[in-house]
Amino acid sequence: MSDVAFGRGQREQADGGIAREQTILFRLTDRLYRARGLGEVYDAALDAICDALGSSRAAILRFDNQGVMSFVGWRSLSQEYRKAVNGHTPWTSDQCDAEPIFVEDIRFSGESQQLIDTILGEEIEALAFIPVTSSRELIGKFMVYYPAPHRFTDREREIALTIARQLGFAIERDRSEAIATRLSALVEFSNDAIIATDPDGIVTDWNGGAERLYGYGRDEIVGRPLSLLIPPDRQSEDREILARIRGGEQFEHFETVRLRKDGSIVPISLTVSPIADASGAIVGFSKIARDISERLHAQEQRELLLREMDHRVKNLLAIASSIVKSSAPAAETPAALASTVSDRLRALARAHALTMLTSKGGSAQASTGLHALINAILAPYATDEHPRFTISGIDIPVPWEMITPLALLLHEFATNAAKHGSLSTATGSIEIVCANRGGKGFVQWRELGGPPPTTTEEEGFGSRLVRAAASELGGVARNWDPAGIVLEITIDIERFSA
Repeated sequence: MSDVAFGRGQREQADGGIAREQTILFRLTDRLYRARGLGEVYDAALDAICDALGSSRAAILRFDNQGVMSFVGWRSLSQEYRKAVNGHTPWTSDQCDAEPIFVEDIRFSGESQQLIDTILGEEIEALAFIPVTSSRELIGKFMVYYPAPHRFTDREREIALTIARQLGFAIERDRSEAIATRLSALVEFSNDAIIATDPDGIVTDWNGGAERLYGYGRDEIVGRPLSLLIPPDRQSEDREILARIRGGEQFEHFETVRLRKDGSIVPISLTVSPIADASGAIVGFSKIARDISERLHAQEQRELLLREMDHRVKNLLAIASSIVKSSAPAAETPAALASTVSDRLRALARAHALTMLTSKGGSAQASTGLHALINAILAPYATDEHPRFTISGIDIPVPWEMITPLALLLHEFATNAAKHGSLSTATGSIEIVCANRGGKGFVQWRELGGPPPTTTEEEGFGSRLVRAAASELGGVARNWDPAGIVLEITIDIERFSA
């Protein structure tokens, strides 16, 4: 054969080899593009490695969560061999500039004799370590094995690196798609409203939380200006926020209000962040909104309760102080003063306990029933043998503002009855009739079976209390009936129910 013919044959053989390699790489690219999951990615890469590098044995290994290089795909390797060399790697996981290693004869590799014997035991004499990287890090390697010493050509080295790059891109794409899928699910099923707009405020993305919060479906709002959600008096607010974000400020948990589709106002906590492209240029904005209606309502309720508590505590302290001052002049001994004050403060405590009964909605502006209040004050005087008092008539609600003065007044009546009236005898009793006439409540207190009532010109605590209650409740009338004192309390309910 002439030199010309021989040269032509070499060129044709080289051209044929290049065409074959291009076919293998094209097939690999197509399979990687169509791959559904990493299993198909590994199969496509292993087939390309074996076809392009002329070997029937290959493997792909990746760093696991513990940083160990482990097998994820292989061709014609025994389980014993994979177990023996699993974790072996010439590079660490943080080594981004790893270079490929081509071992033409394992006997002269410089590895430990134990590793050499393990590899030879698998009938491998030559092998290559090809690093597989993503755009940011070393993620693994692929291996190709030969049963005899093998000299790697420049073309083999080049195509091995090309396959490694393709494999790295495919793994990174799969990982990115998995992350994107998880993020998409998080966004879509979040309870918060998550919205994206372009730089001009046109809605580009709208999740389920936004639909639930604002009432617009995705098809109704995407492509329309976000200003639809902003009340007329706040139209400049969004422009100012975006301008300040472009200047580098952050907006997190900014409280404002927005419009629902039905025209109602919803208070929200708003977080706004820029969306930047690869160059760092702002190409849009993301907005996360959370309905804070319940929190604001709870806050209002807390403030109302705190104001109410402050008011009640001041009133109770003033009443307690008045009880002590007013009881002192009539007390003959310190023990008597302590006993009197203690009894009246216990009555005050029972009345205060009734004011803690709240309505179904939890309002602080609650009331208690008149019968319940009378029972609470007179309960200490009842016995199993003789109840000592009866309550009849209509049970009207007593506004909380009237509970304390009414309780103190009833307690004073009961104390007087126990000292001087019907409750001072074994057979005496009290009849109490409740009525409601013309929007006012009436309580008639009639003592029976006790000694005849006596009057005195000296004004004690009881007299002062009756006079104070008359102005606070509506009025108190007394009738000195020889059969027993009769008292009538007027409760001006309408004054506190308006």
